[in-house]
Amino acid sequence: MDLHHEACDATKRAGAYAFRQVREDGHWYGEMKSNATITAEYVFLAQALGFSIESDRDDLVKYFLSKQDQEGSWSLAFDYPGDVSTTAEAYFALRLLGLDRNHKALRPARQFILAQGGIAKVRVFTRIFFACFGLFPWSAVPELPAELVLLPAAAPLSIYRLASWARATVIPMLVIRHHCPIYALPNGRSASNDYLDELWDDPSDKMVPYAPSAWSLWHEDLTAFAFTVIDRILKALGGLRWLPLRKIALRQCIAWILERQEPEGDIGGIFPPLHAALFALTLEGYGLESSPVRRGIEALQNTYAWRDGSGLRMQGCISPIWDTILMTIGLIDSGLPTASPYVTKSTQYLKARQQLGPEGDWRVYNQNVAPGGFSFEYFNSWYPDIDDTAAAILALVKQDPNLLDPNPILSAIQWILGLQNSDGGWAAFDRENNYLFLNKIPFSDMDSFCDPSTADVTGRVLECFGLFTKRAALSTKGNNPIPKEFIDRISSATERAINFIATEQEPNGSWYGRWGSNYIYGTSTVLCGLSYYHLENHDATYPAMKTTHKFDVHAALEWFLKVQNPDGGWGERLETYSDPTLAAHGPSTPSQTAWALMGLLAYLPPTNASITRGIQYLTQTQVKEGDLSGSWKEDHFTGTGFPNHFYLCYTLYSQYFPMMALGRYTNLSGHRPLEDLGNSRTCLGPTVPE
Repeated sequence: MDLHHEACDATKRAGAYAFRQVREDGHWYGEMKSNATITAEYVFLAQALGFSIESDRDDLVKYFLSKQDQEGSWSLAFDYPGDVSTTAEAYFALRLLGLDRNHKALRPARQFILAQGGIAKVRVFTRIFFACFGLFPWSAVPELPAELVLLPAAAPLSIYRLASWARATVIPMLVIRHHCPIYALPNGRSASNDYLDELWDDPSDKMVPYAPSAWSLWHEDLTAFAFTVIDRILKALGGLRWLPLRKIALRQCIAWILERQEPEGDIGGIFPPLHAALFALTLEGYGLESSPVRRGIEALQNTYAWRDGSGLRMQGCISPIWDTILMTIGLIDSGLPTASPYVTKSTQYLKARQQLGPEGDWRVYNQNVAPGGFSFEYFNSWYPDIDDTAAAILALVKQDPNLLDPNPILSAIQWILGLQNSDGGWAAFDRENNYLFLNKIPFSDMDSFCDPSTADVTGRVLECFGLFTKRAALSTKGNNPIPKEFIDRISSATERAINFIATEQEPNGSWYGRWGSNYIYGTSTVLCGLSYYHLENHDATYPAMKTTHKFDVHAALEWFLKVQNPDGGWGERLETYSDPTLAAHGPSTPSQTAWALMGLLAYLPPTNASITRGIQYLTQTQVKEGDLSGSWKEDHFTGTGFPNHFYLCYTLYSQYFPMMALGRYTNLSGHRPLEDLGNSRTCLGPTVPE
């Protein structure tokens, strides 16, 4: 069988698998895996607030033990070195779930933690949760004065200068840090509890520093030095808890939280803000049966929880809108007719979830921008993101190439246009959220307080603008219904975006990937975006670009060809975030192979030897029998939360991205594998119930 037929067969199997995974209302939703800290912190919450998780105990223990490494540690991701904070939190959670400290799983974990210097070496967030139980002194945690919430938006330290995810987490943390609670453990309640003393090198001295000395910072980093001095002054002043404004600040924190809590109980669409908010609400007098707390706990248990044969765990975030967008694109790219019930139902699902209401922190600095974004999760009206919105535009335009229903697309594009940064790029959630000095605050030890422009998000925006502009020009055979002023705005924004992209290109031709691992992801998204504007691909459909910086597509393509693995695939380890010399070094994965192929297919013919080897890798590694027929196995994490600190494994990445690559390859070869499929929702098996 020749490669074209193999690719068509693989695409059909992938489509059949996708049909079996669709939910009853037309959307897709796969688990988003992270590390053990998310589930551990859920166990901490249950212990602190006193709600029972006894019925889930065995499944929780099963999950933790299934993720323990051979050396006894827990890591940030599959096949990644053990991490002391993650291991300490998993160890503590297992103790709370009833395992004895001499349990066979905890002995090697304890040895690993001590070999790293003990729990004195854990990150700030781990310190805070341990301090809540008297396992760390609160004086060994940075101060966070609640009055920060009262600063006006124009202030350099306003909460709105923080990235959306940091802002939604810090607000409840202000309340927690004010109260400095001490919750009971199985051995009682104590401000200096010995429950985990076996994890300390010296349990008699738990007042360990959480930041370098001020003297060393004076010589190395004046900004960090200034924040450290401020932190010490705040400690000397008792955290300003005596200020008359403190009660007002605490009330404002709670009001802020309650305003952003969704009717379904979620806050911010991610686990940390909701988790911290439940601590804050109960500390300010809300009981377990109060509506905000009850709905919040139900959201954790009904929305974030994932249970299967590996046990019960909590997801750091959920991705149904993102999964639905990308699966829709994968099916259309594979030749599924745009009138297919699968595609029409999924796009109807997406349109109904466009954020057009009055909510949104993005409005604080952009009051004249009309809404139109899409969020990542089921319930998140306050934080639509630009990457989701750009991808949604791609899906909607692909489903409606004649732009018969342009309004959702136009409002989404206008929203993106309104959030372009002055450097020409786009961030994930906000505009001009680039106050990088905030990462020097002692509380921020994960370099995650800011949301600046990134090449990967900007590349996705360029792709959606390019496809829309092409369809707008062709949809009515020259009688363009889209106002010229609108196209001109897109053209102007595109020029600035390409200039930004050009300045971000690495010397080897690649681009850094902020939200996917790493240079393979960044380079793929940029190449797919630039394909509409590259001189050799350019035609009269697109406005002429007046770029002041040159980007080198050929260097990027050569880089992809050079870093292909001997097995035909592409792969990149997460360690590349700390060591860029490892870029594109790693075992091949289906998702990363698909990213590389999509970047190459945007410029090179399908007969290119590197492309055919990549397609062979996908066809040969696909599962061909059983319930998982049509899928790909992918254990490695290829999604990124915070580089070097928090990684994600989107379980459907290994499905829809290979489907896109195979679909684009077969289409360029003159085939549309799914063209005759999908007209019946029952022909390929049952759908997944809600």
